[in-house]
Amino acid sequence: MKKIRTLFVATLLVAVFACNDSGKQKRFLPPSTGPVNSLMVVMDTELWKGPVGDKIRDEFAAQIIGLPQIEPLFSITQLPPKVFKGTTTYSRSILYVERDSTILAHIKSNAYSQPQKVAVITGPTDEIMIHKLDSLAPIAIKEFKDVEIAESQRRFERSLSKDKAMEEEFGIRLKVPSLYKVGKHEKNFVWMDIQIPKGTMNIIAYEMPWDSFTNDSTFVQDIVRMRDSIGEKYIPGPYENTYMITEKAFSPYVFPAEIGGKKAAEVKGVWEIHGYPMAGPFLTYIINDKENNRRLILEGFTFAPSTEKRDYMFELEAILKTVDFNPAPSAD
Repeated sequence: MKKIRTLFVATLLVAVFACNDSGKQKRFLPPSTGPVNSLMVVMDTELWKGPVGDKIRDEFAAQIIGLPQIEPLFSITQLPPKVFKGTTTYSRSILYVERDSTILAHIKSNAYSQPQKVAVITGPTDEIMIHKLDSLAPIAIKEFKDVEIAESQRRFERSLSKDKAMEEEFGIRLKVPSLYKVGKHEKNFVWMDIQIPKGTMNIIAYEMPWDSFTNDSTFVQDIVRMRDSIGEKYIPGPYENTYMITEKAFSPYVFPAEIGGKKAAEVKGVWEIHGYPMAGPFLTYIINDKENNRRLILEGFTFAPSTEKRDYMFELEAILKTVDFNPAPSAD
């Protein structure tokens, strides 16, 4: 075990010194691998089965809010340190946990591959390791999510839509995969979608007046009213007098965010069809575009009954986060 820790720390030190050598010597790093939203947990199997493993599962496999069914934050693969070598070290997101007299809790970038984040926890007792996980987990989750978002964007940027509906209507540019097609383009409303097994993934955009949300105490209710009015006007259900609304049983979750360099509200919840049994998750960004005296609304939603939706919604989030409010002039 000591040899493994020494080898691991030595590798990280090599990475640090290579990066600090004023760019004179650059290590070759292979590209990182693995499905999006996967996490490699490197730790002794007995430790994994105990309280430390329980803590890791509580934090890194926690239920994602805003989905209609239980799905974990990351899909975890646990690996004993003795087999953590070769291509297994190329995983994009790694959590390395070991019982040791040295107490560590930190995150390294690009230790074995690129891009990569490696979170390291060591300590002499379960209690100390759990305490360190308490403090490091929120930071590590953000770091892992950021690298997974970047990977998702890298994958779909290979083939992007050339449609200019978003630019023409709102003066913005989104990096949308070419398989998404514009299904509706009206004044102040653009809808793009893609067919997936058993359903669709959708992106919509519209704008609201700057003073649309003036009262913090009614912010969530105002969001629901806004979404419901847009759904009734632009997003019909399968039959007459059916249309998209925000699910009535639960209020959406709202978080502060920044997107496209602007402050925003991130809204997660479940949509349903008024008058018809259809539903699914949505992710909305209400972006404060002060320069244009408006609130720009970008939303992604999925319809995929009886199917896990985490990765679909993650792709939509990655797309929405590419918004550019100052797009360069088109070359054509």
